[in-house]
Amino acid sequence: MKTNIGLKDDVRQQITDKLAKLLADEFVLYTKTRNAHYNVEGIDFHSMHLFFQSQYEAIIVDVDAIAERIRHLGHYAPSSLKEYLALTQLSESRDNQGNDSASWIKDLCKDHEAIIIYLRENIDAIDDMHDQGTADFLTGLLEKHEEAAWMLRAHIK
Repeated sequence: MKTNIGLKDDVRQQITDKLAKLLADEFVLYTKTRNAHYNVEGIDFHSMHLFFQSQYEAIIVDVDAIAERIRHLGHYAPSSLKEYLALTQLSESRDNQGNDSASWIKDLCKDHEAIIIYLRENIDAIDDMHDQGTADFLTGLLEKHEEAAWMLRAHIK
């Protein structure tokens, strides 16, 4: 059955394309945060192990929500690692190769900030396409990433 939600097909496609890139970024960030959880070392291991776990658990909820938002718009969400790596602006590799918490935090904070910038660049454009639902959804994600980045920065001040 054709999706009929008050948005033209080409507009839904444009929005879905933006959401697919965001989904890829979120999945790469989820994977890197999980990596930090697995591999962090140092005197603060236990607290940082738990901290990174709380962050990746929050990110995976958003991954699912973005994929479902794509489905709301009548499209299929990318869901393979190959697709994510082709779509993402983030890098799987890390700038800081240490396994200490500060190295992980700097890398993860940089990725959250890249997603924040991407969201800021696209919220108004999507709102201008008259998809207030997606614009509102992205605003909520923006706030979550701002909080996550703040939490990360607070650890290394």
